[in-house]
Amino acid sequence: MSDMIKKASEQVRELVMNALGECVAEGVFPTEPIPSFNVEIPADPKNGDMSTNAAMVCARAFRNAPRKIADEIAKRVFLTGSYFSKCEVAGAGFINFFFSADWFSEAVACVLDEKEAYGSTEMGKGKRVLIEYVSANPTGPMHIGNARGGAIGDCLASVMEKAGYEVAREFYVNDAGNQIEKFGLSLLLRFRQLTSDEGRKVIEAENNDTEAVCTVIYNESGEGGRFAMPEEVYLGTDIIAHAKCFIDENGTDLASADDDTVKKALVAYALPKNIEGLERDLKKYRIVYDRWFRESELHNSGAVAEIIEKLKESGYTYEKDGALWFKSSEMGDEKDRVLVRDNGIPTYFVPDIAYHYNKLVTRGYDTAIDILGADHHGYIPRMKAAMQALGVDPKRLDMVIMQMVNLVRNGEKYKLSKRSGKAITLSTLLDEIPIDAARFFFNLREPNSQFDFDLELAISQSSDNPVYYVQYAHARICSVLRKLEEEGIVLKPADKEILSVLTRPEEIELIKYIASLPTVINDSARCYDPARITRYVWELATKYHRFYTYCRIMGEEENVMQARALLSLAVKQIISNILTMLKIDCPDKM
Repeated sequence: MSDMIKKASEQVRELVMNALGECVAEGVFPTEPIPSFNVEIPADPKNGDMSTNAAMVCARAFRNAPRKIADEIAKRVFLTGSYFSKCEVAGAGFINFFFSADWFSEAVACVLDEKEAYGSTEMGKGKRVLIEYVSANPTGPMHIGNARGGAIGDCLASVMEKAGYEVAREFYVNDAGNQIEKFGLSLLLRFRQLTSDEGRKVIEAENNDTEAVCTVIYNESGEGGRFAMPEEVYLGTDIIAHAKCFIDENGTDLASADDDTVKKALVAYALPKNIEGLERDLKKYRIVYDRWFRESELHNSGAVAEIIEKLKESGYTYEKDGALWFKSSEMGDEKDRVLVRDNGIPTYFVPDIAYHYNKLVTRGYDTAIDILGADHHGYIPRMKAAMQALGVDPKRLDMVIMQMVNLVRNGEKYKLSKRSGKAITLSTLLDEIPIDAARFFFNLREPNSQFDFDLELAISQSSDNPVYYVQYAHARICSVLRKLEEEGIVLKPADKEILSVLTRPEEIELIKYIASLPTVINDSARCYDPARITRYVWELATKYHRFYTYCRIMGEEENVMQARALLSLAVKQIISNILTMLKIDCPDKM
């Protein structure tokens, strides 16, 4: 795929190397190895479109002042046939290059030629990446943190695909271990309450209406409501609803059974429904996974037991107080970790190790990326230590830490809902704001930054709303193109002669920006920061609206009108490419 910034950068490097070769051949400078030098885009456009510090890094090798070296290089830079119109020396020895009209014309033509493929790169070609995100506890509905993690993970996967990686999306279902025991206990207690004399009275008084029963039982207190509940259980109304629905479908025969039997029956009933609910809500959020990987698979296949034996063989374990410990402190962790408790039951850490080993070794992904909450900082060194102990390069495992978001309405922090278990659920959020806004807003900041999510702004139809502003830019261009069509004006092919008239500052700025997309895609993928793409398209919309204000299209001289219409079409294509990549609607009219 074409990357005009990369092409220009490589050309600068070639021009400079050729000029240095001539300097050495002519005896101006001694025959010495050429040090590595940078080619970059200057922050100030006055300093050119590309700049290099080649003269400065060569000063020691050539035993000359950087300015003198730069002057000698500039004398011998041959620009004919290149992307540059001139080369200047500035400051202490920077060499600045300025794009020619041909570069700007080709940059626009590239977008129009490549269409949906524009922006794609081959940075990750041949590399397989597994991205695990959300992985919400299946014991209850997803909360606002999962909403941000879902947007970050899904958009990162799309960005990395655009950068050439082979990407798989995965949800890890914790359907075993302590949280399932806690889930079972919670269901058991609610079942016992509902099948008690008082519980039956509540059901009868509320005409068997599940929501009404939940309201009375929970009583909006957040502490168990009508019935006292211990601290170590889940308190959400969803637990009450599961127990009530189980009774509706199966009757109360199990009320006389022992607790273990009841718990197993309730978990077998409620857990699949929760997982189905997670999948349903995520699909509504436009997230579809390649695989839902269950923790129980690791236990049932013997992978957990196998990992324990592999860690023992590694020499990084020891026994203490009847428990098996992992020497993770020897590899960067703050302390050693328990692998198997003194009662013989593995800690949650062991199946997690087995899961990451499965990703990187059993299934052979080159890189595994986890999107994790802010409370998981300590998880990173211990998991990397486990991979190292197992002979897996810990650099192949990457963790993206995601901060929480504050929901704000009318300038005040949004009050949390007690009815849904003291948290705003993903489903509740998507009932309040458009999905487009949710996906866009959650990707406005880098993952490891906190920010306020303004619920009023997310539903507003104004230029202050970033997603609306971007969508409006696309719709505005579509409107311009429709008007041209209604006037019987047919756009000509994007050739150099037509596009060469794009010389106004607003046009030049816009073209340079659209040419930078492949670089932004690579940077975003490399840094695991899809917010760079969201901010890019927002800034692109800003630059287009400015261009539209100062550069009239309809009624201009033919070549100017054609060139500006073609530039608008290129911007439309990029906005469409990015919003499609982010799974955000791209309206033609607004």
